[in-house]
Amino acid sequence: MSKPRIGIYGLTSCAGDQLVLLNCEDELLDVLSAVDLRSFVMATSQNPEGELDVAFVEGAVTQDSDLELLRDVRTRSKLLIAIGTCAVWGGIPYLSGRGVPISQHVKVDYSLPGCPIEKKQLLSALSSLIHGDLPLKLPYPVCLECTIRENSCLLQAGEICCGPLTAGGCGARCPSHNRPCLGCRGPSLDPNYQAATKILAKHGYDVEDVHRKLALFSGTNSSKEGRQVG
Repeated sequence: MSKPRIGIYGLTSCAGDQLVLLNCEDELLDVLSAVDLRSFVMATSQNPEGELDVAFVEGAVTQDSDLELLRDVRTRSKLLIAIGTCAVWGGIPYLSGRGVPISQHVKVDYSLPGCPIEKKQLLSALSSLIHGDLPLKLPYPVCLECTIRENSCLLQAGEICCGPLTAGGCGARCPSHNRPCLGCRGPSLDPNYQAATKILAKHGYDVEDVHRKLALFSGTNSSKEGRQVG
């Protein structure tokens, strides 16, 4: 079985998601031995490019050069994976009025949200892709991860926490340190939207209070209609 040809690219972003891969110190050599790395400008000057089995793209589209690179990568890739909240939802660049998620321009086969993405989730996704499978989606919100960790609910403490509507996968990192979730992973895939709305109402909040906080990372995509991640 031939190694999958992988490319890793960055558009307008902080490059934090690409750094997550470079910071996989204990696993990096195993990852590199299992793939044919064709492009990773942040890590190497040797980038033969060409056809790709999987392309990982970080960052939002804010300028013509972003769009040109994105379209080129899409035409050469069997699968395109959006990594990081900027690529998936528009992220902070969206606030400028110019940044948009890459799915507004090309087909995205799978998305890994996060600001930055989680190392464990990235490695799990890579493992699935190396074996020819798409990674499993995480349909639950941060609120469920809080429950699993037996955290005290910050909504009960009078904090506007985005946990009920934010995509899980971070292990409820911020609430576990007594900080309300800011929604940096974007909207949850949780189909039980009405239940989340009831939870918020129970503690005296309107769902729009959370949408306004989520908009910092996901713009207008934080609404019920825009929460689906491919």
